[in-house]
Amino acid sequence: MSEAVLELRNLHKRFGALQATRDVTLDLRPGEIHALIGPNGAGKSTLIGQIAGHIAPDEGQIRLSAEDITGLSVAERARRGLGRSFQVSSLADSLSVLRNVMVAVQAIQGHSFRFWKPVDRDASLIEPARAAIARMQLSSRADTPVSELSHGERRQVEVACALALNPRALLLDEPMAGLGPEGSLKLTELLETLKLEVPILLIEHDMDAVFRLADRVTVLVSGEVIAHGTCDEIRTHPRVREAYLGD
Repeated sequence: MSEAVLELRNLHKRFGALQATRDVTLDLRPGEIHALIGPNGAGKSTLIGQIAGHIAPDEGQIRLSAEDITGLSVAERARRGLGRSFQVSSLADSLSVLRNVMVAVQAIQGHSFRFWKPVDRDASLIEPARAAIARMQLSSRADTPVSELSHGERRQVEVACALALNPRALLLDEPMAGLGPEGSLKLTELLETLKLEVPILLIEHDMDAVFRLADRVTVLVSGEVIAHGTCDEIRTHPRVREAYLGD
């Protein structure tokens, strides 16, 4: 078995009387998409917050490429190689696609300003940004303001922003949200090939996308993992069908 790129070990988080996550353990391996699914209120958002660094677990450990990142900030986790796209868009509508991705690269490099050279000619920003845009099949839209993009194209830009940071692992939070069938199909096809470059932890409600994309699936209910397995195993798992998929 390949060494895990991202590991969650026995994560617990309580908010007062609410046990938001209970003893959550899972891993993400090279070359795979690992989907995390569960009904509303299952604790997925709390778990995502712990992985990304917005929420500190009460107990447990998070490791990235065998390094303990549990106590690191959001920015430092990104610098260590944890890429993320958000459920709610964080793009700047007035800026072009290229500028948005350059801003992401600039942030990870730790520079708010580039006094010594014009940003438009800064190869350390432009080259990774253009490479990520091309990877998401948006080169023809590089100079287009984000405000003029379709919803599906915006999702592609968000993934490009994460890719431009050269991540070791990608955390994708509901990338299919709001997409129609055509947009979902295109993004699904892109993610199918992308996992060969960077493993993906996918949080998603679109079960068609999950069952097409995922190599493994973890099911979270009431803050607790009730099942791990392949798509076929999850489809037929009695507790999963009862709690989430339905009969």
